[in-house]
Amino acid sequence: MPRPHAPGKPELHELVRRVMALIASAILSSAIGLTTAYATDLPQQSDASKQQVGDLLKKLQTGYAGAKSLKQRRFAFDDLMEQAPEASRIQVRQVDAGGVDAELIWPARLHHPMGKRVILYVHGGGFFAGSPETHQALAGSLAKAASSDVLLIDYRLAPEYPFPAQIDDTLTAYQWLLDSGYENDNVVIAGDSTGATLAIEAVLRQITLRGPLPAAVIAMSPVVNLLPQDQQDGASDPLTASFLSDDARAAYLGARSPSDPRVSPLYADMKGFPPLLVQVGSNDALLSDTLQHAEKARQAGVDVTLQQWPGMTHQWQLFPFWLDDARQSNQKAAEYALQHFSDRPKE
Repeated sequence: MPRPHAPGKPELHELVRRVMALIASAILSSAIGLTTAYATDLPQQSDASKQQVGDLLKKLQTGYAGAKSLKQRRFAFDDLMEQAPEASRIQVRQVDAGGVDAELIWPARLHHPMGKRVILYVHGGGFFAGSPETHQALAGSLAKAASSDVLLIDYRLAPEYPFPAQIDDTLTAYQWLLDSGYENDNVVIAGDSTGATLAIEAVLRQITLRGPLPAAVIAMSPVVNLLPQDQQDGASDPLTASFLSDDARAAYLGARSPSDPRVSPLYADMKGFPPLLVQVGSNDALLSDTLQHAEKARQAGVDVTLQQWPGMTHQWQLFPFWLDDARQSNQKAAEYALQHFSDRPKE
């Protein structure tokens, strides 16, 4: 009978790291008086994944070197995403979504100008950067995996347009979808980073207005707390440092308090919110806030699914062309959307 395998040093180090992470999570939950929201089991990070994340961080550091002002960082983000391969096997149509410029994207195998299911996608970028061009690959991957349309909106950006222009545009596009024939229970709203913030806040406002709610919300690396970074964990990558810098927050908020529940979901009443998928990386500088918000939503009665991805940094989902984990997490996001559409595709 073969002897049990004894872990080598690398395996032992990984085991110790995972145990310490569980202990830290338990300490965090105890400190804030919370239990962990429902989480799906995910495999541990592979060596190949670690290498891919390391290469991405180097690419980000190089791309953002010397980019100081908001305009420079906006251009640096555009330049970074221009290095990505173009989205494939999708069809794209430019649309006017009630006055909001947008791209309507659907899988190339489906021959229709507009279907029954749609994901309203709100791109990230710190409220001052990003566009359909920077997020087409991510949106396209969701369209193909969910066999649905994706409306990728080009909302107004700060500092030219501060709060609440971004949320106004998101709700305008949502209403346009309903007016165009999509049923609200066949609409899922999704976003990454500050785009996830806008997605959550738009739905919270819709609840206040007592309007029809989407079937679900997908928050990829959400920014739930706009308090200054020095009151949170230190930023671990250039995107977090850029998108949540003091000048970026000020450009969006103006004189508004960052703890206003209309801008920071962490302080909002989540009662009545539709089913919520939260994806967060274990190395995200905003992890603790994200976990706290997910648990607060769960305690308010929200059906929360929490996926904590080992070794991932903030907004990793944006890079399916460079990260295996991004492809896998985007697939899980699409599967979540499929589970919540009332009109699911036939097998």
